[in-house]
Amino acid sequence: MAVREDSPAWEARRLLRAARSGAFGTVVGGQPFVSLVTPAIAPDLSVLLLSSLSEHTRHLNADLRCSLLVTGAPEGANPQTAPRVTVTGLAEAEPDPGAKARWLAVHPYAAGYADFADFAIWRIRPAQALLVGGFARAVRLRHGKLAPDPVAVAAIAAAAESIMAHCNMHHPDALAVIAGANGRAWRMAGVDVDGCDLASGEEVKRIAWSAPAAGPEQVRGELVALVRAARVAG
Repeated sequence: MAVREDSPAWEARRLLRAARSGAFGTVVGGQPFVSLVTPAIAPDLSVLLLSSLSEHTRHLNADLRCSLLVTGAPEGANPQTAPRVTVTGLAEAEPDPGAKARWLAVHPYAAGYADFADFAIWRIRPAQALLVGGFARAVRLRHGKLAPDPVAVAAIAAAAESIMAHCNMHHPDALAVIAGANGRAWRMAGVDVDGCDLASGEEVKRIAWSAPAAGPEQVRGELVALVRAARVAG
């Protein structure tokens, strides 16, 4: 079933997919431990982390339980007004090179060290989440409510390379309009049911759709609508 565009799950997914850093919780000897990490979100909403000889990697090797907190911008001076989402789940080492490619798509600055032998990708599959949409607005979400439609995920994943290649080759001007940064070269670095990632050098912007897309045609419609809206606003 598609997620309603105003649903807590949709809000939580937008926050997760836009996050470029977060607080990562692990367990060591029964004691919680929190560190800064730079996540990327896979199309199916699993969380990808590039990890090495860090404390949290040592903890995961002993106990796969973990959590991730990401936040949006507060409405004012009070940090409690910031929307945020915490996901909990189990981590696993991810040997698929496609996972590292996805992580690098949103963290291109790391290309110089991501292939070092002591770096590896870990995947966290969320079991549940807590969304706090602002002050005194909390909603618990189990995985079945949080995760995107797997049929839509598969349909867009199958077409992602062709969508990105077409946009990058034939519509770079439109991508710059969507990014809100004309005069710079932008390319589409990722696309999924909830939006796309636009990259210019080491800067990557997350662009959310107006609602989850069911397939490639809906992605095209969202891109056209974004260009139109940006040109009207400009």
